[in-house]
Amino acid sequence: MHVPDGFINAPVSVAAGVAAAAAVAVSLRGARRELDERTAPLAGLVAAFIFAVQMLNFPVAAGTSGHLLGGALAAILVGPYTGVLCVSVVLLMQGILFADGGLTALGVNITVMGVVTVVTAHLLFRGLLRVLPPTRRAVTAAGFVAALLSVPASAAAFTALYAVGGTTDVPLGKVLTAMLGVHVLIGIGEGVITAATVGAVIAVRPDLVHGARGLAAPLKLRVDGVLVDAPAAAPAAAASAGAGAGSTKKVWATGLVTALVLAGFVSFYASAAPDGLEKVAADKGIDEKVQEHAAAGSPLADYGVEDVDDARLSGGLAGVIGVGVTVAAGTGIFWAVRRRRTDDPAATTAATSTPVV
Repeated sequence: MHVPDGFINAPVSVAAGVAAAAAVAVSLRGARRELDERTAPLAGLVAAFIFAVQMLNFPVAAGTSGHLLGGALAAILVGPYTGVLCVSVVLLMQGILFADGGLTALGVNITVMGVVTVVTAHLLFRGLLRVLPPTRRAVTAAGFVAALLSVPASAAAFTALYAVGGTTDVPLGKVLTAMLGVHVLIGIGEGVITAATVGAVIAVRPDLVHGARGLAAPLKLRVDGVLVDAPAAAPAAAASAGAGAGSTKKVWATGLVTALVLAGFVSFYASAAPDGLEKVAADKGIDEKVQEHAAAGSPLADYGVEDVDDARLSGGLAGVIGVGVTVAAGTGIFWAVRRRRTDDPAATTAATSTPVV
């Protein structure tokens, strides 16, 4: 659903850019509460994984394909604030290096693909967990539903922006109907990918899944034959010990290898059909005033390496480069955000002070 330059006029694009910048600023502040020394590298990996999976367009209808948006996945794995940042990093890398998604439409894309999907998925996910039993299966099921519905929500958001800033004269009802129709189908694929990924991580390291926090039963100790709640320090120590049992580095390495394989090899077999927005734009005439991408001359434009004639090798190299750049940029940003929290004197004081009872 990458919106190119020319679909939305300049005033609305600027307004969306301001909104996106504000959302990123709020997310940078909020992410300090979500990131620590374990989750900061994981967040960079999540961004790289989203980049890789977005290269895997899957068929959803005759002549139409879809791909992961990733907002729901990021929100569940690393938290809503960090999730917005993950998708924003991916969109920035795609726009600058691969000419995917207009540069003047970057604010539109961050708003539609990042903010809307993350907020929608997070609210639905948390709401579902309030009524579902506190189990890992419930987290996975809630993730599926939240991810599925986040995609048509994103399509509706694009339609709203088109309603006030579209550069072509197409009846709004036709645009909304077409966008929602195809993106509900894409949402099913989004839900399946999100549920499968969240379920896989929960099975190995549930302590690393932001949306699964609080599922563990409180630690009990047997005292004189009676089970009692353990002191507050004991669960923390147990959680720390549990985290050490499975290596975070192993999870990170496995995830990175998976992303590299998906982008470098599996992406060659992705559907070549236009995605939902491209199909609707072509069918309804929304793309009449589309503009050439400012980075069209990039050596990685259109997910291929310039001067590499073999299509499989060209696409594979581009995918590997994209994953590498995204994981490096994302991890650097998230680590810096985490370090700010650590270096904050107020946070340090609060963390080290002993409460007086």
